[in-house]
Amino acid sequence: MATKIFVNLPVKNLQKSIEFFTHLGFTFNPQFTDETATCMIVSDDIFVMLLTEEKFKTFTPNPICDATKTTEVLVCLSRESRAAVDDIVVKALTAGGTTYNDPQDHGFMYAHGFQDLDGHIWEVMFMEPDAVPET
Repeated sequence: MATKIFVNLPVKNLQKSIEFFTHLGFTFNPQFTDETATCMIVSDDIFVMLLTEEKFKTFTPNPICDATKTTEVLVCLSRESRAAVDDIVVKALTAGGTTYNDPQDHGFMYAHGFQDLDGHIWEVMFMEPDAVPET
């Protein structure tokens, strides 16, 4: 069985977060969704658990940081093209997110990003296929 990753993020308003990420094209697994949490499907092996702050507190002895003021994690997703990077950032902005940086063009890699409604940073990147060494 392949290793799967589940990123857990606290959110202030679960319904607004679901609406935000739905606008970006993500779907959710209803088996793991209730009034305190939802499972956002990123790919076959990557999921993001959006948890109300109250629910998130049951998983950690530490206080929840305010992601609009401090950064604990950067979530980076790849996309299939530069246009797809720009597209998801535009969708995030029209859904109420913000951007924190200009697009970064490194020739072999193009990146941009956004902050979601709770301030979590989502970096989005495209890497030119020829720039990735074959193994």
